[in-house]
Amino acid sequence: MLCSTYQFKGVDILLTSPWPKYVGSFGNSSGEVDTKKCGSALVSSLATGLKPRYHFSALEKSYYERLPYRNHIVLQENAQHVTRFIALANVGNPEKKKYLYAFSIVPMKLMDAAELVKQPPDVTENPYRKSASTGKQIPAPEEQSTCQFFFDLNEKEGRKRSSAGRDSKASPHPKQPRKPPQPPGPCWFCLASPEVEKHLVVNIGTHCYLALAKGGLSDDHVLILPIGHYQSVVELSAEVVEEVEKYKATLRCFFKSRRKQCVLFERNYKSHHLQLQVIPVPLSCCATDDIKDAFITQAQEQQIELLEIPEHSDIKQIAQPGAAYFYVELDTGEKLFHRIKRNFPLQFGREVLASEAILNIPQKSDWRQCQLSKEEEETLAYRFRKDFEPFDFTLDD
Repeated sequence: MLCSTYQFKGVDILLTSPWPKYVGSFGNSSGEVDTKKCGSALVSSLATGLKPRYHFSALEKSYYERLPYRNHIVLQENAQHVTRFIALANVGNPEKKKYLYAFSIVPMKLMDAAELVKQPPDVTENPYRKSASTGKQIPAPEEQSTCQFFFDLNEKEGRKRSSAGRDSKASPHPKQPRKPPQPPGPCWFCLASPEVEKHLVVNIGTHCYLALAKGGLSDDHVLILPIGHYQSVVELSAEVVEEVEKYKATLRCFFKSRRKQCVLFERNYKSHHLQLQVIPVPLSCCATDDIKDAFITQAQEQQIELLEIPEHSDIKQIAQPGAAYFYVELDTGEKLFHRIKRNFPLQFGREVLASEAILNIPQKSDWRQCQLSKEEEETLAYRFRKDFEPFDFTLDD
């Protein structure tokens, strides 16, 4: 009886044209790549079996670097190396998206076993598994359009297909948008709640609204808030996320026209309703690198582990619903993330931005020391509405 002594561990590099299904989705200037729709379940299955250390795809003409993911179930399987998925744009694209990726790699057969399976701090769960606890793989549904260079694997005789490569027949039962959960009690930020200080509201969209921050760091410090009750960005439904991203992009354009850059942060800790803080910083104050350095320096001083995560990463890949975290996003697309495990300073984000290194208003690090009268708040809200009106995308609907 012959017995092989070789145990397959995986491959170093996997190259595929289609993206794998379920690997993730992200927003960019040309729209969103949703791998539930465009990805290939066959490629997902291939990646699951081969366990590549690096997986490259390029068919969607967008650059995307996903956070690394595990190839084993924690506490149930032996530790294995992680996989990094990287998608590259088309060569010479006019948007100048990244189409080259330089890296060095030592073949796994030459690596020390302990070094090979070392898990990076930003590792995520395998996106192709149904759950980390069961290890069941997501079943591959019938793909509507598996894109190949020469032919369509799923083209069936007698069925016409649209030029986009998807079945043109609409579903008889369109999916209804998910209703947001209801707050357990009074909420100061659910727009329908009587507790909301509506004179601070400066813009209302379909799923989100803008409001001036109470005791803001500046007169144009605003919050992006979901109209329904959601605790964090991680828990938002797809349509709410889409509008949040739209508000982010619009506010960046608005503040750029006023020679300011945006800093966004969320503290999902001791808060019941998502408040995405948007603080404009005049370009004359400091550069984006100075803001990033200030956050990292103050985090180190307070023994807070603030990690930089890839530009196009989705925070839902890092944090699970209900997990406490602090998150910063800069104008450049750079992102910083801290997973809160124990006590966290509630005013940390404000303290960094109010410091001498950035806005130089340390006396405003606590919002309770910056409150104005209702008349003053109404004046600021009216002024912001008028200034923001030329950029208001809700007027186009």
